[in-house]
Amino acid sequence: MPTLSRRSLLLGGGSLVAAAAAGAVLLEEGVLPGRAVVERKLGITGPVGVVPAASTGPRTSGSFTSAARGGTPTGWTISYPPGSAEGDHLPVVVSLHGYGGDHRSSFDHGMHLDRFQAHARAEGGPAVAIASVDGGNDYWHTRTSGRDPQRMLVDEFLPLLRRRGLDTTRLGLSGWSMGAYGALLVGSTLGPDRVRAVAASSVALWPTRVRSASGAFDGDEDFARNDLTTRTAALGALAVRIVCGTADAFCPGNEQLVRRISPTPPSSFTHGAHDWDYWRRVAPEQLRFVAGRL
Repeated sequence: MPTLSRRSLLLGGGSLVAAAAAGAVLLEEGVLPGRAVVERKLGITGPVGVVPAASTGPRTSGSFTSAARGGTPTGWTISYPPGSAEGDHLPVVVSLHGYGGDHRSSFDHGMHLDRFQAHARAEGGPAVAIASVDGGNDYWHTRTSGRDPQRMLVDEFLPLLRRRGLDTTRLGLSGWSMGAYGALLVGSTLGPDRVRAVAASSVALWPTRVRSASGAFDGDEDFARNDLTTRTAALGALAVRIVCGTADAFCPGNEQLVRRISPTPPSSFTHGAHDWDYWRRVAPEQLRFVAGRL
């Protein structure tokens, strides 16, 4: 059986190290496929987002029966910054939840946006309300079932916010995953006259309907109607910020979308996965982006 000398092993080991380093660079630059898979396996997902230990402002919740969602009971929450009260005429950021979430996901059960809101206010940020509402798992657009979470948002929830004193003429939108897709979809539909800014984190974006998640679209025509890559002109007219973790399978699509929008919107693609750790880490800058434009 042939043997290897110590010198051969050392030289070979050096070559392996060099090859691994070169491969890592190519993965990082997106030249080789599989960056997201490799980064997740290696645990290269960046630091965990820390929820601020801040005293929050007042919060109110309720529900209504949504005709646009086929008579579905629809919960909602409004969070006010410290120093403000219910009924104050504040601009509002509407936070859209991801798949499997509901109005509570923006606060107690996930993002804890009221804590980030309070911390930003303590640091001298503008007084901005944050509101969330149940959208179900219909990807924030009209479905053949008759459910229409986008119409619910525009025709039912925004009037509810206005009746409670909030200034919906200065509307911000934010969301993560399915909610990020929905925020960009709604923003591109309403346009800059109604939407001042959109902050989208880890947009759930597929290249084709066949490769999309089961139930996200009702068919090829539904996919085509709601394809964000065909709405780049409308998105370019908005103040948009798109961020995504590089260990997220959606990252290549998010990067491509940013490149197709003109003018190129601010964006960030750093280590991170498709999870709460990443979304909480980027939450302060996302909130700062939207609030600063309201």
